[in-house]
Amino acid sequence: MTRDKSPERWAIDLSLVLKHVFGDDRFPINVSLLAQEYTKQAFPAERITRVSEREFEGFEGALIPRPGTGEWGIGYSSSITSPGRRNFTIAHEFGHYLLHRKKYPDGLECKPEEMAVWDSEYNLVEAEANRFAASLLMPLDDFRSQIPAREWVDLEGIGGVADRYEVSLMAATLRWLSYTEKRAVLVVSRDGFILWARSSEPALRSGAYIRVADNVIPVPERAACTSNVGSIGMVPKVDHPSGVWFREPVVEHALISERHDLSLSLLLLENAGPRAETEEEPIEDLVDRSGKLRW
Repeated sequence: MTRDKSPERWAIDLSLVLKHVFGDDRFPINVSLLAQEYTKQAFPAERITRVSEREFEGFEGALIPRPGTGEWGIGYSSSITSPGRRNFTIAHEFGHYLLHRKKYPDGLECKPEEMAVWDSEYNLVEAEANRFAASLLMPLDDFRSQIPAREWVDLEGIGGVADRYEVSLMAATLRWLSYTEKRAVLVVSRDGFILWARSSEPALRSGAYIRVADNVIPVPERAACTSNVGSIGMVPKVDHPSGVWFREPVVEHALISERHDLSLSLLLLENAGPRAETEEEPIEDLVDRSGKLRW
């Protein structure tokens, strides 16, 4: 059964193989080559024989069975121009192959506009593929060696690590938030409204989080991304007083992206903060409210 291993266990096992073969020079991982070579050895009767760009309509990646052969292919949309997004999409589909191909013998199409409304089973399937991709492309032990858990970092610093793994800045920031001991919040917005936000565990426990769900929440007027409308790329950091983002001072590092007009704000808070017994509201792991893939 291919479903016995967790997404993280699959990623760790493959990382050990890559480390044995390539050592510290294994990054960025060539997922296309890995998927084909590994499955040829491990699952020769149902191996992945092709990873290719496709003219997809309405979805960005797919795991595709080859009728009558037992073999599989991975497709990614020709609309993906970012190497980081393309790399993550291929890894995501490879995760579907390892974890879900037995349950979904007709394959899987990752359609952005459907992800927000899929039932809980599908949400779990997509979340597992994301966890595999993140763990494979950005192994936690290596990521921690690049940015220690107790170290402050800004978006430019995270961007350097994103280049190392050939992933998007957003994916690398989410990976950092998953283990950092710092209080930090990533806010993603468009057209002056917050699409979603993610807090580090220390920030969440102190009550520093933003609930979005179906709420319409405007970006603060004094936010860096609001003050620099029309700019593209990194904008100067802003030291906000209490009452702008939270009821305490915040340092905001922001990026205004050309892709989908998204703005990323990384909010850094002081180490010590108020304690709060709270639970973060679940957030869709794959899509924002316009149906675009995060990763």
